[in-house]
Amino acid sequence: MLSELSKLATFSPPTLTTNRSHSLLLFSLCKRFLSSSSSLSVPSHEHVVHLILEQKSASKALDTFKWAARVPSFTHSQSTYRALLHKLCTFRRFNIVKQLLDEMPHSVGFPPDEDIFLTIIRGLGRARMIRRVIEVLDVVAKFHKNPSLKILNSILDVLVKEDIDLARKFYRKKMMGNGVQGDDYTFGILMKGLCLTNRIADAFKLLQVLKSRGVKPNTVIYNTLLHSLCKNGKVGRARSLMIDIEEPNDVTFNILISGYCNERNLVQALVLLEKSFNAGFIPDVVTVTKVVEVLCNFGRVPEAVEMLERVESKGGMIDVVTYNTLIRGFCRIGKVKIGHHFLKEMERKGCLPNADTYNELIAGFCESRMWESALTMFNDMKTDGINWNFATFDTLIRGLFSGGRIDDGFKILELMEEAKGISMGRISPYNSVLYGLYKINLWDEAIDFLMKLEKLFPRTVDRSLTILGFCEEGAIEDARRVYDQMISEGGIPSVLIYDRLIHVFCQKGNVREALELVNEMVGCGYFPTPSTVNAVITEFCRQGKEGSGLKLLEDMIGRDFVPDIGSYSSLIEAFCKNSNFQQGLNLFLQMTGRGITPDLIVWRSLLLTFSRETSWLESKNLFHVKNLLKSIIAT
Repeated sequence: MLSELSKLATFSPPTLTTNRSHSLLLFSLCKRFLSSSSSLSVPSHEHVVHLILEQKSASKALDTFKWAARVPSFTHSQSTYRALLHKLCTFRRFNIVKQLLDEMPHSVGFPPDEDIFLTIIRGLGRARMIRRVIEVLDVVAKFHKNPSLKILNSILDVLVKEDIDLARKFYRKKMMGNGVQGDDYTFGILMKGLCLTNRIADAFKLLQVLKSRGVKPNTVIYNTLLHSLCKNGKVGRARSLMIDIEEPNDVTFNILISGYCNERNLVQALVLLEKSFNAGFIPDVVTVTKVVEVLCNFGRVPEAVEMLERVESKGGMIDVVTYNTLIRGFCRIGKVKIGHHFLKEMERKGCLPNADTYNELIAGFCESRMWESALTMFNDMKTDGINWNFATFDTLIRGLFSGGRIDDGFKILELMEEAKGISMGRISPYNSVLYGLYKINLWDEAIDFLMKLEKLFPRTVDRSLTILGFCEEGAIEDARRVYDQMISEGGIPSVLIYDRLIHVFCQKGNVREALELVNEMVGCGYFPTPSTVNAVITEFCRQGKEGSGLKLLEDMIGRDFVPDIGSYSSLIEAFCKNSNFQQGLNLFLQMTGRGITPDLIVWRSLLLTFSRETSWLESKNLFHVKNLLKSIIAT
């Protein structure tokens, strides 16, 4: 045995012995011979193929190939040539390929086979050498061969991914021109190319051409067109096309159900889901998750649970993303405890939660003002071996500061800063701190905190202080200019910026601009304090646009805004001055119904109006209100 191995070692080429990694090749091969039940004197083609494919460069792969050729009684085969050609193509050494192909009839005894040419075509495709892919046909012809349909389809597939027009030309001239009509795979490739380039009309023409030639399009071809239609928002047309499919499969249903989900057409998504079940198909996990998401967005979370139970009963898959979507749905409707139940349920079923699962629950607990539960979830993550990420800190910090839990919020912020690499220069948590201080009217503390951020966010702090300075001076145009510059640079304004700009715009009479900023502010998740909302309402009233002021108040109340006396007094005064007594009285009753005590402005406005509206009061049987107001003011 040792003599055979030593005999084999004498054929190691010099280049192998000068390179340490190459010198190990022979040793590696010898070890394999010793552990193999095959002949000990000659390596198998499988061994040589494996060695070639293990090499990290084209030159080493070529040296290994040459070494094997020098082993006594070993002859290269189509498989070893194919392995070498694969490595050469991987490293774009196409200059050597032609030489190897020319020597194959002599060294192997046969010309290159189909798999050899397929390897070259795919290599050229990966290298995006599209024009040279077509030239492979000339190489095939050189060996007195007609290209197989598999070779033609492989070239067509490469062309389609890069240039659909070139692919169609290749099909017409090189395939149909030589009497090759193609098969299902050919037409599937063409359909894929047309759909990838959104040539829907041409895709339908191709479908008609197939039918006119008596070719029955397979389900894959139909599914490709269905997917493109749905991607382009033409789900209804895709649904109509489904009627033509003799044997729709699970992919067909997944495409259409997902398409309807993307359009938020819940009814049709559920109809097709039912058809899928009846046809014996179970939607894949991506489709199931989309249905869950749409159901939850419509507030139909219990139905989502029923649907998941049905999928599981039929052997369908549900993953952590599906559960996270369901948990988010429960949190949005204020049933975070039920969402927490599904955390335990997924663990029981062997579906391990991830950071997103905990983040959804933390957000839900914060939204429900269950701060202790949110903090418990945060601590449970560490106990359960799940790493905190930026979203974890960002969500909890925002929730705590928004809820007035300032001390707890600063503790979590400190933990985030201790965990290096978590925040990665993102300002969102720090803006949440400013928001929390702003909500409880700690304006000076908020400014101090902003200035401490200068080292972390120098440009943002500089822009912010500049804007605040211009607002203080009443230079609204300069403030707006710097604000726009900040936005264009990708900066995220803090609540302090929005608040000051809104107040200054109102002071300058630019109430529409102030309203736009209120909407931007709310869109960023910052809810203005009553003083900010009242400033806009007051300016609307001053300009005689009390209707717009009332609309703003109603809109903000609809978003859980808690008004104060300032929110109503300007409106009541304006409506009363403009003889809209009924609207003024309605606002007065709404205000007192909220437990807000009227101020002198409200009393005076109503009394002056009541003195002019005696007949109206009597007709509405509200005359006692006037007498009541008189007695209250008199006191």
